[in-house]
Amino acid sequence: MGALSRLHGDAAAATFPFEVEGSDEVREKRTALLEQLSDYILPRLVQLEAPLLVVVGGSTGAGKSTLVSSLVGERVTESGVLRPTTRSPVLVHHPDEAKWFAPDRVLPELPRTTEVGNATYALRLVASDKMPRGLAILDAPDVDSIDAGNRELASQLLAAADLWLFVTSAARYADQVPWDYLRAAAERSAAVAVVLDRTHPDSINEVRGHLARMMTSRGLSDSPLFTIDESPLDVDGLLPREKVTGMLGWLRDLADDPAARAEVVSRTLDGAVRLNVFRGFDLVDGLDAQVAVGRRLTGAGERAYDEAACKVADAVADGSLLVGPLGARWDDYVGSGEVLASVEQRVGRIRDRFIEGVTGKRTRAAEVTEAVVSALTVVLTGAVESAARTTAAAWDAEPAGRVVVEAHRGIDRASREAAPAAERAVRDWQQVVLDTVKTEGADKRLSAKFLAFGADGVALSAMIVALAGPSGRDQVARRVLDSILGPEQAGRVVERARADLDARVRRYVDAERDRQLRVLPSVTELEAVRARLSESARGAEHARHLDFLGDDA
Repeated sequence: MGALSRLHGDAAAATFPFEVEGSDEVREKRTALLEQLSDYILPRLVQLEAPLLVVVGGSTGAGKSTLVSSLVGERVTESGVLRPTTRSPVLVHHPDEAKWFAPDRVLPELPRTTEVGNATYALRLVASDKMPRGLAILDAPDVDSIDAGNRELASQLLAAADLWLFVTSAARYADQVPWDYLRAAAERSAAVAVVLDRTHPDSINEVRGHLARMMTSRGLSDSPLFTIDESPLDVDGLLPREKVTGMLGWLRDLADDPAARAEVVSRTLDGAVRLNVFRGFDLVDGLDAQVAVGRRLTGAGERAYDEAACKVADAVADGSLLVGPLGARWDDYVGSGEVLASVEQRVGRIRDRFIEGVTGKRTRAAEVTEAVVSALTVVLTGAVESAARTTAAAWDAEPAGRVVVEAHRGIDRASREAAPAAERAVRDWQQVVLDTVKTEGADKRLSAKFLAFGADGVALSAMIVALAGPSGRDQVARRVLDSILGPEQAGRVVERARADLDARVRRYVDAERDRQLRVLPSVTELEAVRARLSESARGAEHARHLDFLGDDA
């Protein structure tokens, strides 16, 4: 019992979000497993002494409703042209056994009613003292109903049966849909009896023989086969009593014999448990496919954004940032092209440019600082835009990913926050460099050189060195840093600037990666669900072999 409850809980937690081959079939198996465990297996295991539930099913027009009423001995269910659209199946039981069919027992999710009619989607309970104790009969909707909900309900009810009583006719016995249900019954070793109804007396032997051969070929050779030839109904709309005497006697014998009833229940339960354990393993296989596609799609995104981070790192490491507008701003700022004899001369020339701000105008240093912001922002946003396109293209290359792309418009672009976030990251980095310069140069802040350049100018020089790479465009900035801070402290400033920039680039790229990958189901969660379901399926299989009817199962 506990093993099956765990299987139910773990199967309920399983989802199959990716559209992969066979995913629809796996979802259907999950639904079938959950319904049969909750509707039949678990309730039946806790009430083995409950009446034998006989579910009467079959094709439209086979005479199910008339047969049910005839077996009971009074009109308890309606038949007619509206029958294919009914959503209110009828369960007939002895009045003393009403407790077994309360909402918390068999078919717990199906509402109960005692009202006559087809207006509500509910299980109509009918108490009749003509029913023998130990037996209940449920008149299910047609398995080939024109109403999809009706067909689904028929499947649900048949899955909750201790015994299936399939009703067909000479005109419908070879139809494919009923045989699909009968094949499923044979596969799960369910107890089944077949009724050949509404057959002309002249052809009943021929049709019965053909039907018996079909049953044998489909694994139902041990199932009883009853025949009812075409007969006029009495004033109550019931079949002549002698037409159902043999069938009614067989059912009463089962009801009166606890051992025979237990054997039927045990056989059907064992087959149902075995089938649903197999379904559990099928769900595990389905989750394997989900995890595999999830890893592929996630991996494609991770690789794309790793490449984006590498692109930014390369742009910083090779000095290419100083080739464009930023390099031109820096050259203009330091007077590039003029060969100065000493650092002191260079310092004197650059100092004048730093103090241009006293008039209230923007200094050249501020302009270069903004150029650094612009250059790095362009590189960062370009890298994540490229990664977003690459990721979406990789997803679109396979069906499961294509569904994701189509469901999330704009997923092939960086987020709206990408550019502002990049700018914030660069400005935060500049502030860190400035704070580092102030800390490392604390003992030199009153020197003439430091005062001439100011903390902003020294910090800008450190940024240029950090961004120059092997380009050689940092010679002036490096000599300025060495002259003002000293080679050792200057080295620490640049090293920290580079390390902090690398960390901020990684965080920025990772944030955009996570934003895009967030539309995918979590592979980690899928793996965890798969592991739990695999364990519970194995546990249920082990319990079944030990004896699933035992107290410890």
